[in-house]
Amino acid sequence: MTNRLLNVIRKWRRKMLTALLENSSSRSYSQCGEDLIMRFVFNAMKIHKPTYLDIGAYHPKHLSNTYLFYRAGSTGVCIEPDPDLYARYKSKRSRDTCLNVGIGVSDQTQADFYVLATKTLNTFSKTEAEKCHASGQKIDRVISIPLVKINTVVASNFLTSAPNLVSLDIEGLDYEVIKTFDFSKHRPEIFCIETITFSESNSEEKVGPIIDYMKANDYMVYADTYINTIFVDRLKWRNR
Repeated sequence: MTNRLLNVIRKWRRKMLTALLENSSSRSYSQCGEDLIMRFVFNAMKIHKPTYLDIGAYHPKHLSNTYLFYRAGSTGVCIEPDPDLYARYKSKRSRDTCLNVGIGVSDQTQADFYVLATKTLNTFSKTEAEKCHASGQKIDRVISIPLVKINTVVASNFLTSAPNLVSLDIEGLDYEVIKTFDFSKHRPEIFCIETITFSESNSEEKVGPIIDYMKANDYMVYADTYINTIFVDRLKWRNR
């Protein structure tokens, strides 16, 4: 067998293995398998194509809490303030509505956005950005980004009901944003929220106020992957 033929066979095998992994029903795209947990919950609630609001979307596929659902035919709204990440996201997730904005918590309509060398740490929080910088994470640039309130996004894009899933990962401002959510009007079945602080020295801490606030709004902790907590509407779960 010639070397050329061997190379062709090796490439074919790699292609087949990649296709097998891509089509595997057990493959997760989230950081710690959160999407598989949420899919189980949605299936139990007989919601097979959930809609979603992905805030701090980052990447169309990698470390995404919503790509598993997108691949299965779901659509939603994805919020990404970083213009470069937004452009990549929009090109890869054409069925989604992609917004190059941040989520505001007041009447402020613009805010400084800190773009770090490690883009998963991008943030609107000056405190978080400086904390990351002190830990060795370079701040590449600071840009002004328009802000939209979370309830405005929901009302404008989910006309008949709230999204089934809200994924929230915005580096240090998750609690401030979730406190502005109108639970009296909108009751998504699931919230997936980052509930851990950033640390380069393994001294991260769970953000207890987020968990307490969600429980106070009658969302139970269905699962916790240490980095993210998955909250499920208690009444909707009971009535599944």
